[in-house]
Amino acid sequence: MTKFRPFAAVLAVGLLLTLSAVCRSAEAPTTADQQHMSQLGPGDSVSIQVFGQPDATNVYVGDDGTISVPLVGNIQVAGISPVEAAGRVTKALKDGGYFVDPHVTIIVTQPRSQLVSVLGEVQSSGRYPINPRTTIVDLLAQAGGVKETASDVGYVLRSDDNGHVSRYPIKLNGLTDLKDALPTSTLLGGDSLVVPRAEHYFVLGEVFTPGKFSIEPGMTVIQGIARAGGINERGSERRIQLKRLGKNGQYQVVHAKPGDPIQADDIIRVKESIF
Repeated sequence: MTKFRPFAAVLAVGLLLTLSAVCRSAEAPTTADQQHMSQLGPGDSVSIQVFGQPDATNVYVGDDGTISVPLVGNIQVAGISPVEAAGRVTKALKDGGYFVDPHVTIIVTQPRSQLVSVLGEVQSSGRYPINPRTTIVDLLAQAGGVKETASDVGYVLRSDDNGHVSRYPIKLNGLTDLKDALPTSTLLGGDSLVVPRAEHYFVLGEVFTPGKFSIEPGMTVIQGIARAGGINERGSERRIQLKRLGKNGQYQVVHAKPGDPIQADDIIRVKESIF
């Protein structure tokens, strides 16, 4: 039996190394947006812990992108991950002769560099910090919530490296899955969330529930009538009148097909059948 012990020991070591590699792989960022969100920047609060030392050091990333580390001074960390920053601190401590083999951990305790602007029909417009778990609902809560005049649909504005701005529609009730609406599964620092004022139209005449309704993106005349409960037994689908606000501020009767898009302040009237 003893002749198998060396093989068993080698096998055990191999399994441990494999498990360690799998764990490191599982912990590493897997998407570009996760890597972006892990970058440190001015305003972030971080905790620096050196293994074997009793107390952690809590510091802020300065406007110059550095953190002040005891014994070694300022270390540039802006634009890199906490793991990379810990590596720089480790090297500085070792090169300075303060530790033989230091093990440093840096944890972000309060992210402040990743900010999203919230604009439009919210209680408090401004720039708010985000993390990889921040949802649309979380962001709107930081802005004090939406006003009664807000639309149900907002937009995320995002600039690329060339300065081109793309607009992505987002449901403001939080039901939108960001990975389906945005190129990334999370909001990113530098994004803007715009909450526009709600636009309305009116449906009158021979429908089941006439009244004022909010316009949804791409809504057509026939869909707008459906929101009003549809045409009742007295109405006619062939006798639909549409009044639209002209550039002179006056309503004008326009010829509209059932599949035409609705515009803000349109008045749709379903007339009574003449037969």
